[in-house]
Amino acid sequence: MLERSSSARARLRSAVTVAALATSTAFCGTAASASTGPTPKQGGVDVAVEWYDVTADTIAAAGSSAQVTNSRTWAISWLSAARALRSGPRQTAFQDAALASAVHTSLAGLIPARTAELDAAFAATLARIPASPSKDRGVAAGAEEATALLAERAGDGLDPASVSPPYPVPQAAPGVWQPTPPAFGPATQAGTRYARPFLLGRADRFRPEPPPALGSPKYRADLEEVRDYGALNSSQRTQAQTDIAQFWLGSSLTIYNGVLRAALVQSRWQTSRQAELVALFHVALVDTQIATSDAKYTYERWRPVTALRAADTGHPSIPSDPTWAPLHTTPSHPDYPSGHNTYSGAAEQVLTSLIGAHSREPFALTSPTAPGVTRTYTTWKVLTDENVGARVWSGIHTRSADKAGATLGRQVAAHTLRHAARLLS
Repeated sequence: MLERSSSARARLRSAVTVAALATSTAFCGTAASASTGPTPKQGGVDVAVEWYDVTADTIAAAGSSAQVTNSRTWAISWLSAARALRSGPRQTAFQDAALASAVHTSLAGLIPARTAELDAAFAATLARIPASPSKDRGVAAGAEEATALLAERAGDGLDPASVSPPYPVPQAAPGVWQPTPPAFGPATQAGTRYARPFLLGRADRFRPEPPPALGSPKYRADLEEVRDYGALNSSQRTQAQTDIAQFWLGSSLTIYNGVLRAALVQSRWQTSRQAELVALFHVALVDTQIATSDAKYTYERWRPVTALRAADTGHPSIPSDPTWAPLHTTPSHPDYPSGHNTYSGAAEQVLTSLIGAHSREPFALTSPTAPGVTRTYTTWKVLTDENVGARVWSGIHTRSADKAGATLGRQVAAHTLRHAARLLS
């Protein structure tokens, strides 16, 4: 691990810890004071939002095919920014320059193919900031923190090859995961459980209890619900349920980028607190995905499509149907717990803890899997509730897997917030 200078460490030790901020009413946006109010924006531009968009655009244009790798890029870029901002004065010139420098340096190091575009965005930001020692100090602090964190996270096992190494197909048996139609592709994300977390420590720290036992009433209820409501040709699924399933089929990272951006825009916070929000959000999500992989490949629970087509469905009262097909294609990894819902639960926990249960104003979301559709929300929990139902109505997860996922995500995120000072001080 690359050590910071003693002066930088001293400055960071003198800062208020994020753990205290996370439990204070001030950090939840319910109080306004000289120390927690918004920072004046250079030229009317919110640099945090500006570089949030640069990060999203950079990852969308040239990011990794592995979602957790992209989450790592977000976490490193914004954690280095949060560290840099806490290391210096509150002057706008320093704060804006430090944030842009940290995110620019991180993204250029992680996605070098976008260096030209990143350099142009960085130059545009710096051009708005009047020349001063604070500006120069901010540029230097941002680059220093980013360089240090890139070195610190090197070899953490979150690269695509480590995330999805070859995984032997388990021996077929009732309840055991098997490759799913139509592609019957290899298992993915099995290696994420071995990656180095930011704060979780052990991948199994919050491992959920085992899924419902085969033959149990709960197992029967789960499988019958997916059979009836998640089928491609379901007569019981409503149009509203189909629409929700289609909307949330999109990448959690992509859709929740819109959620977090809305929170960031509405926060009216000083730049340092904006950076901490984005950093902790994505740190929690990296650790959540590590915990998700651990649970999935510990239990290796089969997917509904495999269970419903099997000669032995796992419950004597559920007949086999070799032709049953889900509304949406089943991803290539085990059922329990639902990754979409671990992600949603973690995001809900971070936003609720740091902002409150509701957004300041209604916010609109779009989804890449529902072109032209906009859904509007005011509370973070509703997003999780929709995700829980959506994966059942898609025919790709049981409700037990969805609920266990949301709980796991909340637990990991709460752990992240409790121990966040370790990252920022």
